[in-house]
Amino acid sequence: MAERVRVREIDDDEGNRLLRIVRRGTGSVVTWRRAQMVLLSAQGMNTGQIAKVAFTSEDRVRDVIHNFNTDGFDSLYPKYKGGRKPTFTLPQRVEIKKIAKSKPVEHGLPFSRWSLAKLADFLVAEGVVEDISHEGLRELLRAEDVSFQAVKTWKASRDPDYQVKKARIEHLYAIADGQVIPEPGEPAVIFCMDEFGPLNLQPRPGRQWAGVGGKGKDPDRQPRPRMRANYTRTQGVRHLFAALDLDKNKMYGHIKKRKRRGEFLEFCRYLRSLYPPEVRIAIVCDNFSLHLTTKKDKRVGQWAEANNVEIAYTPTNSSWLNRIEAQFTALREFTLNGTDHVNHREQGSMIRRYIAWRNRNTDNPRLRRIVKRANVA
Repeated sequence: MAERVRVREIDDDEGNRLLRIVRRGTGSVVTWRRAQMVLLSAQGMNTGQIAKVAFTSEDRVRDVIHNFNTDGFDSLYPKYKGGRKPTFTLPQRVEIKKIAKSKPVEHGLPFSRWSLAKLADFLVAEGVVEDISHEGLRELLRAEDVSFQAVKTWKASRDPDYQVKKARIEHLYAIADGQVIPEPGEPAVIFCMDEFGPLNLQPRPGRQWAGVGGKGKDPDRQPRPRMRANYTRTQGVRHLFAALDLDKNKMYGHIKKRKRRGEFLEFCRYLRSLYPPEVRIAIVCDNFSLHLTTKKDKRVGQWAEANNVEIAYTPTNSSWLNRIEAQFTALREFTLNGTDHVNHREQGSMIRRYIAWRNRNTDNPRLRRIVKRANVA
């Protein structure tokens, strides 16, 4: 690919018209080889000398100079274009990713997993795409952050409404990711919310830098730091109510002494206050008893209906659909592992300061790697 630079017309101290090449900055992007020929010609060099400097033929030099005299700077622009357009549209890519992450048995096929060949054939048979090669499908899935992974221990959901609830949450995620335009009456802002805890005051195992042991140890070195043994915990526990704003990629958290329906509604009211009342929001949470609207206590449903809020529940045993879970993995790694807090004030302060740091450093490579590895939904 030809090296490209930027060219400007400027005047020197004597009023002579000159060409200026700027490698970085503003200006019109042109091909360096052609601009070099024009500059050398402007400096008084003949065609033969320019051909030797530019390592090209004299006929090529004459063509470039003639085109510049005729068309000006337009002749210096590269003639190539941006390449072929993407083969698959965004809706097609979304559907391919969705099918690849599903199981073949969900589509009536007698297979335990997808292979590239079976998946490609199924996509063509269902009319998702007209044609797709195996390597093209592999590259598309890799670009969509879908990889071929080993199956780990899993507790399948027996919720009779599993497919309906899962489809609704995936639709909300598609709205948050900009893949679907929300229809009138649908939420424009999506929160993922859950509780983290109980937060005990106890030594937590972790890793840290320490001096080497064994034969390489310095005889005069102090013993390696150890964590204290702890058997009695008399200061109670705390619970972290946390939510992730998928649109802003911002995390919010409140630490409470109890985990009851009143504290849950208090945190929901806080989330509601972050946006104007006319903006409809959705809160994705699991089907924990205090999140649900029951026959005896309907405060959650009544509050949601009165405040333009949709509560979207994950299916039973499917809390992995909640994207806040991956954020808890990072919080545990960065904030709790390897700690031994004296009191809840110290522990709560560290958690709150971590959330503030996390919102300022969403592009941190280590943070993104942990969240990406833990995120399933």
